[in-house]
Amino acid sequence: MLVIRLTRIGKKNQPCYRVVLAEKREAVKGKFIEILGNYDPRLKTKAFKTERIKYWISKGAQASSTVHNLLVSEKIIEAAKVKAWRPKKKKSEAAKPAGEQPKEVKSKAPAEAALEETPAATPVEEAKIEEKTA
Repeated sequence: MLVIRLTRIGKKNQPCYRVVLAEKREAVKGKFIEILGNYDPRLKTKAFKTERIKYWISKGAQASSTVHNLLVSEKIIEAAKVKAWRPKKKKSEAAKPAGEQPKEVKSKAPAEAALEETPAATPVEEAKIEEKTA
């Protein structure tokens, strides 16, 4: 399958991209069939070969989501913009092995923790406490 996508050609910390037509399985910086334009995000310049892009899309080439949005903003194709970036999925509890259960940690107030640490009074001591209060 043919895809129209960006390939980076800029220096370190100075991004600049070529819009190329390539086979989907080729590496992003690998072989490409044709250069269809360029895009410089720092200077906000865009230069596309409109006729060639329309030709390849008519032949079945798919544009990547970022290139699709660039083409829509330049009015080369008429469509709605698509979401180009998705956040990475966080590891969910369902992904953990079924045998492991998540440990629940209950935080206790300091007063409750102190009461639990003191040993319980024996019945004889309880009787002495009751006599003093009465």
